Amino acid sequence: MATDLMPRYADRLELGEGVRSVDGRVVLVDIPTGRLLAAPADPAAPLETVLRTGVPLGAVAPVAGRPGSWIAAAGTGICLLGPDGGTRWLARPEDDAPERMRMNDGSADPHGRFWAGSMAYDAVAGASSLYRVDRDGTVTRAVTGLTVPNGPAFSADGTLMYLADSVKGVVRRYPVDPASGELGTPQLFVTFSEGLPDGMTVDDEGALWVAVWGTGTVHRYRPDGVRSHLLRLPAAQPAGVCLHGDTLHVTSARGGLADPGPYDGAVFTARVEVPGPPAAAYRPL
Repeated sequence: MATDLMPRYADRLELGEGVRSVDGRVVLVDIPTGRLLAAPADPAAPLETVLRTGVPLGAVAPVAGRPGSWIAAAGTGICLLGPDGGTRWLARPEDDAPERMRMNDGSADPHGRFWAGSMAYDAVAGASSLYRVDRDGTVTRAVTGLTVPNGPAFSADGTLMYLADSVKGVVRRYPVDPASGELGTPQLFVTFSEGLPDGMTVDDEGALWVAVWGTGTVHRYRPDGVRSHLLRLPAAQPAGVCLHGDTLHVTSARGGLADPGPYDGAVFTARVEVPGPPAAAYRPL
């Protein structure tokens, strides 16, 4: 099998996800260890620990105008993380859920809101939700009945949101009202017959890159839903993707594998033809 993406760093992560291009560097999370990490300029150096939380850390976005501050999908809710290590919870909506839950993937949209999904540890069908954090800090349950949501990823103008429901093997595309953040009726964008769609990002041509868990592949889909590229990597569980300029970064996971290979859990990179924008920031009022 030809390999298109090569491991860049020596680190191996349990569940590397939430990879983003932020302020000229690449950051990512190792979900079960609660660590936010930054990729060093020197690939021989280890990943830098930016901060640690005492709970699983699903994803972060930078907070505009507050250097070193992040909004995070963490534990059973959403919080603000300060540069001094302080934590301020905005909401913990999954605290009292009937299933054991944690937050999973999340991202900010071009209008300054933050979106994050929850999931049951046992991937109970329909137990999960997607939450929207408005600029005033209000947390709203925006989509219910999900199983393992990943993403979301947004078009450049913020009027389209792509959301994977991984276990169901689908990516849906939702219209987004720019003023209110309300979602319109979703359309099925891609269905996967092999593997599970996981982390996603949109490039400068509006195409969607998707890490496909269980297949060792990353796919690129044009806005019309036609696949234009399939890249391979020597890890079974690719989990997150981002574009840092014209360099594609892909995270992967070792967790859950009975016999992990030497590259499972690595971070991979490859040059691509179409670059992508940096991650959007959460912009509080």
